[in-house]
Amino acid sequence: MAASNNLPIAPLGPQRSLRESVTESLRAAIIAGSLEEGTLYSAPALGAAFGVSATPVREAMMDLAREGLVETVKNKGFRVTRMSDRELDEITQIRLLLEPPVVADIAGSIPPEGITSLRALADAIVAAAREGDLAAYLAADRDFHAEVLRYAGNAQLVDLATSLRMKTRMYGLKSLSESNRLADSAQEHHELLDLLDAGNSEAALALMRRHISHARGLWATGEQEQPH
Repeated sequence: MAASNNLPIAPLGPQRSLRESVTESLRAAIIAGSLEEGTLYSAPALGAAFGVSATPVREAMMDLAREGLVETVKNKGFRVTRMSDRELDEITQIRLLLEPPVVADIAGSIPPEGITSLRALADAIVAAAREGDLAAYLAADRDFHAEVLRYAGNAQLVDLATSLRMKTRMYGLKSLSESNRLADSAQEHHELLDLLDAGNSEAALALMRRHISHARGLWATGEQEQPH
């Protein structure tokens, strides 16, 4: 059955275009679980919730369909794709294999101007977390990690890691935001930059592993992970 009224989606943020703004808000709603897996949503109903026409919603949903977050249902709308625990575990496992070693390798090699640029993104992540703006939080988080990985000089790696990040479902983000705990977690981005700037590859590796593991712990459930 299609969902239509009182849709739990975030207001549109200051993106570069209406289509991008709608896309970011819908992506955040899916990743955080505000738009539910298996539920059918119509473009007109979503457009009404945003206060826009159905056209930018359809365009945004086509972008999200290419990312695998939704599937089109002819003449009806878009259904949020289901993601099993096994699939989420596999995504996290791949990210743990890819990202921490690369981050360790680039420690100490990011130029001062790069650190400054990354600091601005880390500030944006923390600010969005404090404001409870999950769409802005996820967008800034994605941009931060992509920018860090670009210093490895491997565009394919950046694309793959970013794609995996956007497929991850993190249903604990909303509760973390509502309990004012998301900002504390967001500070890890500044901690990572401190380690990268200092050239501490071993500590950067450990922090990045812990950071990604939140995707199946703290950010997935809103509950603090138990130490192993």
